[in-house]
Amino acid sequence: MTHESTLWHKKLQLGQILIEQDCIHAEQLEMALKEQSVTNLRLGEILVKNGWITEKNLIEAISKQTDLPFVSLSMFHPMKEAVDAIPENMARRLELVPLYIDENSRRIVLAVSDPFNILALDEIRMTTGMDVDIMIATLSDIKRAIDCFYSVKSSVEQALIEVVEEVKTEFDLSKDQEAGSIDDAPVVKLVNTVLGQAVEAGASDVHMEPFEAETRVRYRVDGVLFDMLTFPRHLHASVSSRIKIMSGMDIAEKRHPQDGRMFLRAAGRRIDIRVSSLPAIYGEKLVMRLLDQATAMVGLEKLGLDPEERVVLDKIIGAPYGIILVTGPTGSGKSTTLYSILQTLNSYDVNITTVEDPVEYTIAGVNQVQINEKAGLTYDTVLRSILRQDPDIILVGEMRDTETAQLAVRAALTGHLVLSTLHTNDAPSSIIRMVDMGIPPFLVSSSVVAVMAQRLVRKLCPRCKAPYELPQDVAESLGLDGFTTVYKPVGCDECRGTGYRGRTAIFEIMKMSERLKHAVMKNTSSDELGMIAIEEGITTLRASGTRKVIQGITSPHEVLSITLR
Repeated sequence: MTHESTLWHKKLQLGQILIEQDCIHAEQLEMALKEQSVTNLRLGEILVKNGWITEKNLIEAISKQTDLPFVSLSMFHPMKEAVDAIPENMARRLELVPLYIDENSRRIVLAVSDPFNILALDEIRMTTGMDVDIMIATLSDIKRAIDCFYSVKSSVEQALIEVVEEVKTEFDLSKDQEAGSIDDAPVVKLVNTVLGQAVEAGASDVHMEPFEAETRVRYRVDGVLFDMLTFPRHLHASVSSRIKIMSGMDIAEKRHPQDGRMFLRAAGRRIDIRVSSLPAIYGEKLVMRLLDQATAMVGLEKLGLDPEERVVLDKIIGAPYGIILVTGPTGSGKSTTLYSILQTLNSYDVNITTVEDPVEYTIAGVNQVQINEKAGLTYDTVLRSILRQDPDIILVGEMRDTETAQLAVRAALTGHLVLSTLHTNDAPSSIIRMVDMGIPPFLVSSSVVAVMAQRLVRKLCPRCKAPYELPQDVAESLGLDGFTTVYKPVGCDECRGTGYRGRTAIFEIMKMSERLKHAVMKNTSSDELGMIAIEEGITTLRASGTRKVIQGITSPHEVLSITLR
């Protein structure tokens, strides 16, 4: 059989697979084959171009046809030696991405969208001197990966040259030096590339961690850290200095932690970036938190509240005075919940003032104060001043110490509605935390209106999630009787192979009833407070998460991994 007839046979097989998978009809296949005879385009290209199938449908069919594994490149960190082995122009022309090299067998592994392009694979064998193994990826994913991998490689290489030249160059002051744009500097381009790709990936945090031989860059996406790239450690000082300059930090100070802030415009959006530096044994570790107000999930309707939880919360925030606490660990969405409540309460006839460190999102019509301890603007000094500003509603970013807690209680008892956060594991323990901070139990019971504990869980990717029968032991842990059909993560191109896309919150809302107030005044333990709250109908964090498991929003593993009861 000739090479051409082999390809024709493969294409017929591909069409038959797509028909069997209910992706196309026989008539559409016949039309596509006729168009192919005129245009010489690949069958898959024609089917995608006409909108009859998606890239994902095509790749799944090719993967089934060839028994080649599918790979998502969105969060893949390729081996540097593999990227070095194939020039960028060749990768673009042949539409393939080098992934890694198997040192034992001297085989290079590639991601391709067309495994039948024998000429391309032969060219790679001749160029690299290695045999080739292939995996399947969508063409759009391959093009994105080429942009990402090779732009990072180029930025790192140019930055390394720049650092070497800075050491070796002697400036002749008798000659005019050409002043190049700082935006063209290689280190600047490397930093811009890292931040730009973080925005594109939807990362909430970027970690730059120096180790003995290299600096590792990781992105946190949907609460999970992914390796993105590495660069030689001797480049770290230049990169960290650039970031510190951008964020208004002292580049000469490397012995003490620092905090900074910068604004970046990327993908047509204005990104607020908070930067933190921490001295480590091989250099300063940098963490950048990205806040995109355009895509922020601010608004009660966006938080993921169940209808029952929304009814309870609406009653709570309608209180004329008292303290409403939102609790949970760092990164659990407390600030987003507080801003959503403020947005609901914000109107022309109320005076809302906040004291925050830092101000994460700006809300029109709300007076927001940024803490600046160097200038004497601390939580307690600002809170004292706010009480003389005729406020109706006060947001205290965090109850950090006894004095702040006392001022918040005083404000609540004098007719103000106070919103604040605490770092506790659940709603009942927040009450005990306030008592431990030195607030008398009778004042806590008189001032606190309600406590909301929350966590963030990853949402299952709607495209690839799959049903499965819940094992008996897992069903019992979730409080479900018998076997129940729920959904599990699978992984596809759209979710970067993780099986999850986006996050939502689960809540434990404890409204202070008369029975709970009496228990607080008797110095009852948090466990006993929790039992009373459950008897009065509180939905625990695990029960809230179980609802989302039943609804197919998240997986049992997500809920069980972050809740205790």
